[in-house]
Amino acid sequence: MSNKIFVGGGGNAYGQPQGLALDYANRHGLIAGATGTGKTVTLQILAEGFSQAGVPVFLSDVKGDLSGLAKPGSTDHKLHQAFQDRATRIGFDAFSYAACPVSYWDLFGEQGHPVRTTVTEMGPLLLSRLLELSEAQEGILNIAFRAADEEGMPLLDLKDLQALLVWIGQNREQLSLRYGNVSTASIGAIQRRLLVLENQGGNNLFGEPALDLSDLMRTDENGQGMVNILASDKLMGAPRLYATFLLWLLSELFEELPEVGDPDKPKLVFFFDEAHLLFDDAPKVLVDKVEQVARLIRSKGVGVYFITQNPADIPEDILGQLGNRIQHALRAFTAKDRKNLRLAAETYRENPNFDTETAIREVGVGEAVTSMLEKKGVPGVVERTLIRPPGSQLGPVTQDERKAFIAASPMSAKYGERVDRKSAYEILQARATAAAKEAEQAEADEVISSQSPMEREFSAARRYSGSRVGRSSARTTRRKDTFASAMSEAVIKELKGTTGRRMVRGILGSLFKNR
Repeated sequence: MSNKIFVGGGGNAYGQPQGLALDYANRHGLIAGATGTGKTVTLQILAEGFSQAGVPVFLSDVKGDLSGLAKPGSTDHKLHQAFQDRATRIGFDAFSYAACPVSYWDLFGEQGHPVRTTVTEMGPLLLSRLLELSEAQEGILNIAFRAADEEGMPLLDLKDLQALLVWIGQNREQLSLRYGNVSTASIGAIQRRLLVLENQGGNNLFGEPALDLSDLMRTDENGQGMVNILASDKLMGAPRLYATFLLWLLSELFEELPEVGDPDKPKLVFFFDEAHLLFDDAPKVLVDKVEQVARLIRSKGVGVYFITQNPADIPEDILGQLGNRIQHALRAFTAKDRKNLRLAAETYRENPNFDTETAIREVGVGEAVTSMLEKKGVPGVVERTLIRPPGSQLGPVTQDERKAFIAASPMSAKYGERVDRKSAYEILQARATAAAKEAEQAEADEVISSQSPMEREFSAARRYSGSRVGRSSARTTRRKDTFASAMSEAVIKELKGTTGRRMVRGILGSLFKNR
């Protein structure tokens, strides 16, 4: 198939060979089906096809099965003969075993290169979603980001944000006049949420060096697209963190990549496994923005493919934008299941040779009902399809093999060591220290000014000798400044002298960067 990724074919009761046209691959897609029906293998063969066409891929490996893309399949595998038979049956004469160039990534830095972003780059909207904040708490977070932007204080990691929230609490009266009510209860709630996030390993996500998107869009020396695999088995224990990270990545791609219109092939293909996590309990404003990103990002040359058990997991407005569809079997045990099955069947262009609803219910493992975009972006007639066998290893690589691949990657040197440069925490700490010294000096000057010439001479002699001079006075002494009060005074002074610098934020609140 010229300029197409071969997906599967027919034979006997099956229809015409099905291929995913590269020039329509940025029109997004859906891989759906019940557990155990073959979604993971379908994702694997699409990743292989895109890589061989020179298209980089980013995918999440929820079960650990996709790490085998780095190794070729083997004739010793128990399914080798079945693969050969299927390839012959569907006319896949080019079938052979081959590996893909792979980079392993991991938010926790255990099974791949560390993936980091900064708090500033993520922005208040996605961070509020990650922390499950109320509307009032989200407002406080927006104030924090605004203040950090205006004061030129980078928010790189969680301790930066925590320090900034302390500052906001100490100066809430002044900030309330400028931005609206600042509640200490809301600040406390955000701090507790940050602590929970930190305990879940979220502090691994925030910091530097931050991920450079160009490192996800590489090709190897043979022109094959890099397959970037995010280890997500442990990450699924924090589903909100998983969904927010992938949504952040999608928004960053949208903000940074230039418009390319309709390219001959995508610049990157993004697979979002367990897609229902993105939309579960998501506020409408976030769903609306995801829809907007999905609608517009195709013009940046990025294809987004959602993998989920049921198409009903995807909001209707987003589902309508997914032109390339591979539907594995759906089970219909309840009235709701039957309704979802009927709705799924109605989204396909009918084939007079079979009933789509019945086909979706009856297809076996490794089979699917498919519809791909054809000329002028018209959906193809739905077909029953035998999915082609994978050329890479079916199943995971060993831990030793994974470590060897990671060590050999140039990304190890770039992302291996965390960098902690000067940011909001250090800036506020330095200001507070300077303010405390200034206050201490002012108090000392006040003491000296209240003394007689003879007392000043005596005190100077005692200081020179190294002895501490006690002070007895009926006048009430000034309270020693604490770190928090010193920080408060310093920041009030800075606020009065603000330069009004603003950072421009993008469609999902992440920092917009001109590169």
